[in-house]
Order: sequence, then C-alpha cells, then structure tokens
Amino acid sequence: MNKGLIGVQMSTIAPAKMPKFDAFESMKRLTDIGYHCIEISQVPMTPENVAGFRKSIDELGMNVSSCTASVAPMAPGMPGEHLSNDEDFKKIVADCKALDCDMLRIGMLPMNCIGSYEKAVGFARQAEEIALKLKEQGIDLYYHNHHVEFVKYNGEYLLDIIRANAPHLGFELDIHWIHRGGENPVEFIKKYAGSIRLLHLKDYRIAEVKMPDMSKGFDMKAFGSAFFSEPVQFAEVGEGTLPVKACIEAGLAGGAEYFLVEQDDCYGRDPFESLKISRDNLVKLGFGDWF
Repeated sequence: MNKGLIGVQMSTIAPAKMPKFDAFESMKRLTDIGYHCIEISQVPMTPENVAGFRKSIDELGMNVSSCTASVAPMAPGMPGEHLSNDEDFKKIVADCKALDCDMLRIGMLPMNCIGSYEKAVGFARQAEEIALKLKEQGIDLYYHNHHVEFVKYNGEYLLDIIRANAPHLGFELDIHWIHRGGENPVEFIKKYAGSIRLLHLKDYRIAEVKMPDMSKGFDMKAFGSAFFSEPVQFAEVGEGTLPVKACIEAGLAGGAEYFLVEQDDCYGRDPFESLKISRDNLVKLGFGDWF
C-alpha cells in the first residue's frame, strides 16, 4: 500500500485559540508530538509568521502542504487578502513559493453566494479563472467543503455544481462535514476520485445530553431546551463514529496525498492534547509511518 502524509490543519491551533502564538514555537510543539506537515489557515501571513514557518521547514523538517486564500471577501467589506485583487494575488503566490507550497485552498465560498444558484455558479466560474491563473505560477487551487454545499438546486448538490463549473478546481474533502451534510464520506470520496489531493480528518460525535435538575418538578420548557439542543460535536480522530480508516483508504485510492487532522472546537481541552489523541489513534489504526 502506498502512503500519504498526515498533518495538522492550523485552524486547530490558530492565534485566536492560543494565548500566545509563535509560528516556529507552535511548529516545534507539533513536531514534538510527531507531526511534520501542516496546512496553513487562520494565521495572518505577516512577515514574522512566514519567516517562522520557513524556519520550521529548514530546522524541523516541516512540510507545508497548502495555504489558504479567498477568491473574494467572505462578506462585503470583510478585511483580508483576496485572489481577485492583483496585489494580493502576487503576495499570496510569493508566500506559497517562500514555503515550497504548490497548493492553495479556498475555505468556503462567499457568504452572499449561499442560497443563490446564480451567484454560486458565478463564484465557481471566477474560481476557475483564478485556478488557471495560479497554474501558470505552478500552484493548484482547491475548494474545501462544509455542510452548506449539500443543499440541492434542481436535484444537484451545490458542491457538484461548483465542480461542474470549475473543471480546473480541485477539492479538499472534509469527512466530518460530508457526514453532517447527509452523505456517506467513504462513498462521496470515491465519487470525487481524481479531484482530490487533500483530505480533512475530523471525527463526529453526539455529546451527552445534560438534563436540567427536575427535583422540584417536571419543567417541559427546560426539558425541551436540553433534549433538542444541538448535540453534534467535533471529535478527536478515532473518538467519534466515522469510519476513519476507510475514509483514508478511499482518499489515497482517489489521489489524496495529504491527510490533515483538524478540530474546530476542543471543548476546553488543550488543542495540542487533542492533536496527540488523534495521532495516537491514527497510529493504532496502522498509519504510524504516515507521520
């Protein structure tokens, strides 16, 4: 069996989640756990952070699988770098080349495109133009799914519509969000074989329902609020209900090279502890030499 490289999606330990973020020191902590690959997201690409990531490549053997960019602002007026802006495009490409990275991934389509078939098609066509422009720079563009792409227009998933209108756009499939969108992640990965180089590994669990104190009598409102509250959680890989091993095997067969552990919320647990749990479970599943 061939093998891929298992890494970490940086949103798990992004600056917003850490009391003090230092790119190189964060990479050192990851390599101490056993990870040697990252996907950069939710980290401002300041000169200091880019230099820290570069230092981790040179001194720690870190591999940057991919960086993150937006085609356009996620919402009108939202700050950030965007590939549709010429100066931002040049800076994003320069950052990729500084980190020996040949993939960019779009985290999500702009918010104002959700709920509109025409706007979604417009986004896909714009992404296609940018994908072709990036290919001239030796960089491939990929799209990451959530559950919102499993809404249907005329019987077709939004994700499939994006794929049909952007033939040079690749896809970074996320097993948690595929399941949350109502599809079998193993079968959906097989459907997208040939279009993926990146796969997100995050597990899915239902949290224990915490019922209110009813010692003073039954309270229907409190009962309903507790029982019908959103119980879905992100879980450490191997701690939930998803067929992780089968997902990885389907991804590898379909062309995936990088398998990135991500946990959007660790629910009070230190993110590095969660990443260690995920790594330990992946080793138990037989993927120890993928790190």
